[in-house]
Amino acid sequence: MIELWTDGSAGPTNPGPGGWSVVSRTQPLLVGHAALTSNIKMEGYALLEAVRWLNGRPAKIRTDSQFWVNAVKEWAVRWERDGWTRSNGDPIQNLPLVRALYGGYRANPGAELLWVRGHNGDQGNELADEWAGRARLQKLGYMGMAV
Repeated sequence: MIELWTDGSAGPTNPGPGGWSVVSRTQPLLVGHAALTSNIKMEGYALLEAVRWLNGRPAKIRTDSQFWVNAVKEWAVRWERDGWTRSNGDPIQNLPLVRALYGGYRANPGAELLWVRGHNGDQGNELADEWAGRARLQKLGYMGMAV
């Protein structure tokens, strides 16, 4: 079974320049960046790119974002049922990303989304964090490397 880890990064301000990555246990698979974004958007975008990359193949996708695990596996079910609004009528932040990720995840029933504690020695999580940071730094112009 395929095992993936994802992470996102934004800074030095949030919002600010950001980076995201999708990695296997040993190497980066997908890496990218954005000019002005938030940490939560980059984490969600990394998950979306992982689901797209899988293209229906079964996998375990690990992220240290409890927000995105809850949004995809719990909250989006209610939000969709309620016309993509919160029960109190407030808008859902990052709705296009939420809808895209939720739809992609549902279209791949063999994918399992799992939360892992960040910065806790999980090799895949540490690698995903490293590469998301590298992508962000490249966007800032601090690195001469291509990602």
